[in-house]
Amino acid sequence: MKPLNSEEFWQFACHLYSEDGMQAKLLGYQNQQGKNVNLCLLLYYLDSLELAVTLSQLSELESCIAEFDQQALKPLRATRAYLKTIQTEISDYPTIRKELLSAELRLEKQQQQLLIDTANTMIFTQHTNTKNIRLYLGRELAS
Repeated sequence: MKPLNSEEFWQFACHLYSEDGMQAKLLGYQNQQGKNVNLCLLLYYLDSLELAVTLSQLSELESCIAEFDQQALKPLRATRAYLKTIQTEISDYPTIRKELLSAELRLEKQQQQLLIDTANTMIFTQHTNTKNIRLYLGRELAS
């Protein structure tokens, strides 16, 4: 298997995220279940390549991004959410919001790179009709 390409994954993720209803679905996984959107996107990407993930590989993928998520992305999201609640008190809120969203997007891309780097150390099984997301979300929640 050739190594996974982070730019191809980024393009796949951007396209999938923009599909009708997918953003709401992924943010629901994040906000209601505490799941990582980039990991979900990677699992969908691996599905598209017909590569199956094992439970231990999934655990390793979760671990490789856990600290980055806790230390970088979650605090930035919390800051954005807080500022939104007091936006009327912030004179330049639209500009600040735009800059925070831009920084968050760059960090999301960096997290995807961490996932690809870790995935490229793994050997996946070729399998048609994979549903890797089910391992992460649970069978009843993945559609």
